[in-house]
Amino acid sequence: MSEIQSDKNQAAPKRSPLKWAIGAVLLIGVAAVLYVIASASFKPAGVVDLKEFKKASLEKLEVPAEPRGQPATVFTDGAGKELTLADFKGQVVVMNLWATWCAPCKKEMPTLAKLQASYATQPLKVLPISVDRDSDLNLVRAEMTANAPLQVYRDPGYKLSFELDPRAQGYPTTVIYDKQGRERARLSGDADWSSPEAHGLVEALLAEH
Repeated sequence: MSEIQSDKNQAAPKRSPLKWAIGAVLLIGVAAVLYVIASASFKPAGVVDLKEFKKASLEKLEVPAEPRGQPATVFTDGAGKELTLADFKGQVVVMNLWATWCAPCKKEMPTLAKLQASYATQPLKVLPISVDRDSDLNLVRAEMTANAPLQVYRDPGYKLSFELDPRAQGYPTTVIYDKQGRERARLSGDADWSSPEAHGLVEALLAEH
């Protein structure tokens, strides 16, 4: 009985600081691996990172960390029919806010026309939305006629410019939406939308499900 009591009174062996450190490192490593696995599992399937197209003519391309929603702002077509961006869901949309008094806007417009023509049989829609006044509608129509197959779309009240999040910083501003209607990229200023990198960006979004 005395031997049993003696064993109980013996102090438990202490764990060395080195063993504690090794155990802590192993726990941190396991946690890091689990975090990576969890992060990968929550990444939307088939979503392409568009930053690879931020070069050359698209050097000013902005790619949000997460896709953004689109405004429900009403604009009109050339016949005065009211539309929203949601009407184009299922298509890759290249929305271009522009004005006839904006020289960079007019400079890039032929490249937007080439982009639309290049994907005429695919679900791509280039939306050049003019912020010109009603009194300048004839100038808007003339610009679109010169850049077929683009069509007239209008927002003379600048509503889309202000309801984008973040707001448009000036003109031209081009916002690119995927087929689900999410903003995936944006570019402030003019660009060559007929360039290889512009085609690559569009094709990456067209390939998404």
